[in-house]
Amino acid sequence: MKQADIALARDLSREGRGLFYERLRRKQVPRHQRVIDRGDTVSGAYFVLSGALRVFTLGSNGRETDLYLIEPGETCILALNALFNDVLYPAWVETESDSVIAVLPGQCYRALFASEPAIQDLTVRALSSAVFGLMSAIEDRTAQTVAQRLASYLLLRAKSDGKVRNTQQELASRVGTTREVVGRQMALFAEAGLLRSGRGVITLLDRPGLQGKHVATD
Repeated sequence: MKQADIALARDLSREGRGLFYERLRRKQVPRHQRVIDRGDTVSGAYFVLSGALRVFTLGSNGRETDLYLIEPGETCILALNALFNDVLYPAWVETESDSVIAVLPGQCYRALFASEPAIQDLTVRALSSAVFGLMSAIEDRTAQTVAQRLASYLLLRAKSDGKVRNTQQELASRVGTTREVVGRQMALFAEAGLLRSGRGVITLLDRPGLQGKHVATD
């Protein structure tokens, strides 16, 4: 597990490090727990210590669309924007898996940002990462087939044991399609011996073969 707060604190001044640890609050959040709702007032800067946070929005049809993931060592740029510009949070955030997150109160984060280069650097990197993630998502959804997007997501999210813990409805949300389409595509992948699908758990059996589906152009 990356100790995001500890790594960052090493680069702070003695005064900044003391303030950081004094005000930082950690909490464990189970999988699929809502962390922030759209329209919430953001209380602080969110750091992921383990697990991941999924930031998403809802279309007019009620379908979820992922914006980006916040993984260990990262913070949420939309939360920082809400802090600095005194606006309400514009999306939803929930845990992708069992997670440990830490929250640094907004007033404290702003004070450290004004004087600590490490906090300034983290903020710029968070912005760059979010922009890159959003551009990649747009490119994927306009240039790739559903099969390619699904294969890419499964390869990216699989653990070392080859397991991906998502339902078909969750997969549909992640790749921007319907559960029925995902179900048909998963059946084709299973028939080809690429994976085995169970209740809420997918096991990858042939990663190279699935990678071929990811890069295929047909």
